[in-house]
Amino acid sequence: MPFTATVLTMFPEAFPGPLGVSLIGTAWREKGLWSLDTVDIRAFSTDTRGFLDDTPAGGGPGAVLKADVVARAVDSLPGPKRPLLYMSARGRPLTQARVKEWAKADGIVVLCGRFEGVDQRVLDARGFEEVSVGDAVLAGGEAAAMVVIEACVRLIPGVLGAADSLSSESFEDGLLEHPQYTRPRTFEGLEIPEVLLSGDHKKVAKWREAQREETTRERRPDLWEAHLAKSQAKSAKLEEK
Repeated sequence: MPFTATVLTMFPEAFPGPLGVSLIGTAWREKGLWSLDTVDIRAFSTDTRGFLDDTPAGGGPGAVLKADVVARAVDSLPGPKRPLLYMSARGRPLTQARVKEWAKADGIVVLCGRFEGVDQRVLDARGFEEVSVGDAVLAGGEAAAMVVIEACVRLIPGVLGAADSLSSESFEDGLLEHPQYTRPRTFEGLEIPEVLLSGDHKKVAKWREAQREETTRERRPDLWEAHLAKSQAKSAKLEEK
């Protein structure tokens, strides 16, 4: 059974978007390595006017998606149980480690919020994991859902052309990826670093590792500190042996 991504959304017409192009789209439409389903939350409203939201309890601006409507949408899904994800600015940050876990499952169910969000009771009752794709607020969860789905799908065997390309990517070992270059050798007076043209694979590997460390240290001090702590712990273990 292929990996199945199901999206609960008020705007199913937003999909597949970028999920339908390039290698990700080919793996879906032509190879059948994964599948994408959308469920229109509006269809589960029992209100004669089709409303699926109401004013926030306790007052305040905006509207909140109702627990009973979302619950009916979730409960309508067939098949094996899959991780339930709710895209939310207050969720835990998306990480490659979590993506790897989700990619091993039969698929994921992604709930896209709107307005002021979703009634917390349905999130708790159905066991949703709140996920954030960054420290910014979006108008809805659809774009964020596409990010999570693509991150998972690209890890499915056969989706990407070269599986070994995954091993040197950002976050795989706690460091960001090194910069990349290709022809032409000179672009607007800027040269490809000479070491990359040397043919010396050891020197190239050493340069790339140094670049990864420098980039991580400058751009993501949080990752750099974690990397140092991990390296120190590993060294301590080796000394004990």
